[in-house]
Amino acid sequence: MLHSMTGFARESLDTDLGTLSWEVRAVNHRYLDVQFKLPEDLRPKEQAFRQQVGAVLGRGKVECGLFFRRVVDQQSEMQLDETLVSVLRARLDEIAEQLPQAAAVNPLDVLRWPGVLQQPEINAEPLFEDARALLETTLVAVNAMRLSEGQRIREMLQSRCVDIEAIAAAVRSRMPEVLAATRAKQKERIEKLDVEADPARLEVELALIAQKIDVDEELDRLESHLVEIRDALDDDKPVGRRLDFLMQELNREANTLGSKSADSETTKAAVDLKVLIEQMREQIQNVE
Repeated sequence: MLHSMTGFARESLDTDLGTLSWEVRAVNHRYLDVQFKLPEDLRPKEQAFRQQVGAVLGRGKVECGLFFRRVVDQQSEMQLDETLVSVLRARLDEIAEQLPQAAAVNPLDVLRWPGVLQQPEINAEPLFEDARALLETTLVAVNAMRLSEGQRIREMLQSRCVDIEAIAAAVRSRMPEVLAATRAKQKERIEKLDVEADPARLEVELALIAQKIDVDEELDRLESHLVEIRDALDDDKPVGRRLDFLMQELNREANTLGSKSADSETTKAAVDLKVLIEQMREQIQNVE
């Protein structure tokens, strides 16, 4: 199934140690680019989280934020490092002697000093296991959004394929008329010159002109590319790059059709084709 590269999900889990929350945001990107924002206790586990994301998402710029709100135990959490406080007080007294006009230090500022409040170390392994399970749930939610968006893109691409097919069929059905009109126009020009043309040479020249404006080959390749696009839309593997290449091929045939155009209707058809192809290309930029 077609997957978009855009998705977002946020999932939370209450544990004995506190509340874990994953926030995963994905947008389109040429490759898979995963960035993490992790709590200090779980930073050593970044590589494991990265492998977990890579097993689910193939392309896209993915921002993964893990937030941990620790449960506060007043008896164990709010412990002062009295030795550090004593050192800070001594230094503050020295400063007060040299700068007697300085404002008194706010006790809250002292509490914010790194290491003044001691927190017992936590066992990161159970927390990691909970975070990994929660990340899996979050990635499932992100993938569901990407799949839903991919289905919308798939329907749009299928609709444009039908439109392109109709334009190609209309151009093909008109080609005998266009060739006949071009042949008649060339004969009329020669007659206006009031010269006697060699019938055999004239037929050769008219055949060459008809060959130059004949677009059967371009229409055949156009229809062949549409078959490949439909096959790609039903593929279970990531097909964004393949579809992007097929858009280039479609655009090449539309350009050739325009350059070979011998009447205004064919020119208009070439322009309409390029508009449809560009609409498809814009959507495919977001396909995994």
